[in-house]
Amino acid sequence: MASGSRSSERSVSGTVKSAASVMPPMPTSSQIEDHLDVLGELRERPAGTIRLTLPLHAATSIVWPAVAKLMRDYPDISVELSIDSGMRDIVADRFDAGVRLGEQVARDMIAVRIGPELRMAAVATPDYFRAHGRPAQPQDLADHICINLRFTTAGGLYAWEFEKDGRALNARVEGQFITNNVELIIQSAIEGVGIAFVPQDHVADHVAAGRLERVLDDWCPPFPGYHLYYPSRRQPKTAFALLIDALRYRGA
Repeated sequence: MASGSRSSERSVSGTVKSAASVMPPMPTSSQIEDHLDVLGELRERPAGTIRLTLPLHAATSIVWPAVAKLMRDYPDISVELSIDSGMRDIVADRFDAGVRLGEQVARDMIAVRIGPELRMAAVATPDYFRAHGRPAQPQDLADHICINLRFTTAGGLYAWEFEKDGRALNARVEGQFITNNVELIIQSAIEGVGIAFVPQDHVADHVAAGRLERVLDDWCPPFPGYHLYYPSRRQPKTAFALLIDALRYRGA
């Protein structure tokens, strides 16, 4: 029995030593603290995907520069931009937010101004105006060839919106060319197709260079620019709050 007992003891002892030899060493208190610091940084690091619906003009002129910097500063944040000029149900379509003109945002949404006031411009080539004359008031557009914009989502044609001395007037125009792309409208105007009605900043360089000329300028007052909007019941997460701060308009 004694011999068997010693044999068992040697077996148990060998097993214990073998297990001890393969077990990793216990981390030091310093290593534990370092590991906890890393976990804390991971928890605090902004992350996630932000989905926005917005028109192309807002994307290129305002949103993209801010988004590009945000993604450089926070590699764990991803952004999806869905280009659309029509109104979308951001809740049903699972967007985090939308960007539209301030006057288009529903009252039950939180709206954050992200850009300056805008103006529209009615433009055509000097050759077009020499051939067809210059409209003096919006009603005169009925006698002109105009380039129409069709809304992507709603499908209707955009009615040109004018205002002067508190009097608002919407003009339904006609012409040979219809598109849902503002850049194509501008290009077609430069090529003499007709009169275009587009955001002023889109054609400022063409006007300065003499390729296009403006008409009805006194009927095109400034109006509220782009706003980021999201449901009032939503509590912004860190990544989304950073985007709001990056886009918030702080004046010229």
